[in-house]
Amino acid sequence: MRKTLGKVGLAAAAILFTSSAAYAQSTANASLNVTVNVAARATLTLGAAALNFADADPTTVPVLTAAPVAITVGARTSPTGNVTLTVLATGNLVGTGGTIPIGNLTWTSTGTGFAAGASNATTAQSVGTWIGPGAQNGTQTFSLPNSWAYGTGTYTTTLNYTLTVP
Repeated sequence: MRKTLGKVGLAAAAILFTSSAAYAQSTANASLNVTVNVAARATLTLGAAALNFADADPTTVPVLTAAPVAITVGARTSPTGNVTLTVLATGNLVGTGGTIPIGNLTWTSTGTGFAAGASNATTAQSVGTWIGPGAQNGTQTFSLPNSWAYGTGTYTTTLNYTLTVP
C-alpha cells in the first residue's frame, strides 16, 4: 500500500527542513571602540645624591675625578619631539677656603646622546639630546683641576638638572 502526501503534508515537510537549516546559520555582530590617551611624560633619575672629590696631592694628582654618576632618562613624546637634558649650577664652588670657579668643574659622558661639558651658573649646559620617545642610560664623570692655590676647607654648590619633553 502506498500513501500519498497531500499539498498540506508536503508544505509541512518543507517547512521542517527549511527552518532547521536557518537556525544553524544564525550570527550576531558587535563593535567596541578603543581609546588610549598618552600624554607627554618625563622621568629623570640620578644614580647619586652627592658628588664627592677626595683630597690628593696636586703634584701627583693634577686632576681630581669623582665616581661616575649614572643617569636614566625616560621621555614620552611625539616621534619628532626634541628631548633635552640640561644642568645649571647655583653658583661657584664656595667654601671656608674661598671660591673655585664653577667653570673648572667639567664632565665627560657615556651613552648615546649624552655630551661632555663644563658647569656654568648663568646658562644651562647640555647634558644630552634625543629625538622622539624612549629611555636613555648614560653616565657623567666629573673632574676638577687640583691646585696648590685652593685654600683649605670644604667647597659646595648645587647642580640642578632639567629634563624637557615637549
